[in-house]
Amino acid sequence: MCQIFAGQAPEAYEGQTRSVRIGGHSTSIRLETAFWAVLEDVAAHQGMSLGKFITTLHDEVLNIHGEARNFTSLLRCSCLIYLAEIRPLLHSGGVDAQSARQRYLCEARGLHMEAAE
Repeated sequence: MCQIFAGQAPEAYEGQTRSVRIGGHSTSIRLETAFWAVLEDVAAHQGMSLGKFITTLHDEVLNIHGEARNFTSLLRCSCLIYLAEIRPLLHSGGVDAQSARQRYLCEARGLHMEAAE
């Protein structure tokens, strides 16, 4: 088996619980440390705090689907979308980077996160 998978630091996949306020209610979300790091990167690119980003994403999911079933899984999948599709374009600096930025900004910033659909 490849060491890139088996040799990763246990701290990266250790679970971490964080308290957040969503819709005015306090709740806890448990994710692996690596996912929290990616979400913090996404929030920074959005110009938001992590809490604001999570709340905004939750609100957008409610607007699109009417409910937020398995929100922690949605957060993990959002991280995968960001790492596979968005981050490479954002760092390319070309025309695709500008297009990616416009598709990826949250509604709260005046645009919709089409890449997450």
